Parts: sequence; C-alpha cells; structure tokens
Amino acid sequence: MVIRLIDKTTFHPLNYIKKEEYSGSMEGMRYMLKRIKSGEEDRILVTIWPEPYGISKTPEEEKEFLEVELSEAGVEEAADWLNGQYEKQKERWKGSLRKPWV
Repeated sequence: MVIRLIDKTTFHPLNYIKKEEYSGSMEGMRYMLKRIKSGEEDRILVTIWPEPYGISKTPEEEKEFLEVELSEAGVEEAADWLNGQYEKQKERWKGSLRKPWV
C-alpha cells in the first residue's frame, strides 16, 4: 500500500483556515488546522490524534499540538510536521485503524 503524505505543492488551505477549521486524515492519523489568537497575533494551531474518533471525542492526552504563524510559511511548516509525525508514529496510526467504534 502506498501512503500519500501531504504534498506541499498542492496543500494550500491558508485562505480556508482564515475562516474555518481545516481537517483531514492520513491512514489512521487525523489532523486539524485552526486559526487561533495568541496574544495580539493570529496563528495556526495544528492538532493530530489517532482514529477512530473526532477531535471532540478523543481524550486530550492522545492529542499532540504545534503552533505556527498564520502564513504560507506556517502552512508549509505544518505540512512538514504532519508528514514527520506520520512517519515517526506510523505504528500508532496503523494500530488506530483497527480500533472499534464504541
């Protein structure tokens, strides 16, 4: 099976993130990019968590976070982090695919 990681040449959710949350998944790893306020500055909060549940039903201790600037460079940094976390924790994500919905 070929896993398609996030391709930074086609991953351009910045204008969407400015208005709404942007979410997706990669083979057991779910993610969300969300605009937040950090002091006076707008930022992007990137969250990852394992399947099968949505972000609101997943315990906080199973989530990981990264905060980046609200810009194209921030989106690229988020894509790099998402790809890196997928590779680094591949067994965790694959294991979550077998979890039953309860």
